[in-house]
Amino acid sequence: MRGKFLQSLASIATLVCAATSPVSAQFAVCNQTLDVINVALGAYDRDAFETSGWWTIGPNQCANVINDTLTARYFYVYAKDVFGRQVLAGSTPMCVAPDRFEIRGEQDCLVRGLIEARFHEVDTRKSERWTVFIYPPPP
Repeated sequence: MRGKFLQSLASIATLVCAATSPVSAQFAVCNQTLDVINVALGAYDRDAFETSGWWTIGPNQCANVINDTLTARYFYVYAKDVFGRQVLAGSTPMCVAPDRFEIRGEQDCLVRGLIEARFHEVDTRKSERWTVFIYPPPP
């Protein structure tokens, strides 16, 4: 199921984005902070939003999140450090869980025993490849 979800995510990017391709990744997230971060992704799949996580990315490292050619235009990214502090957030509410997860639907997170997080929308401009760079939040 994770593979299907990642395939449907087929294009996500965030914050300061560049349509470049490190190595052979189709969608990569690069951690430009000095801390380890955990990243969750979201995308619209047919009739509902889906979220998936967590990818753990070390300082000044990149993770290949999606290996297939991107087909969607918009993706959503949320990142927090290992202490639970937001590193990247936006205005789109979706559900996450404390451990690895795949969640369908973005509503009623608390009622479903999940956590609501605000994801950052990324416009990939219909690119086949995308890289997201996450920088430290301003002081």
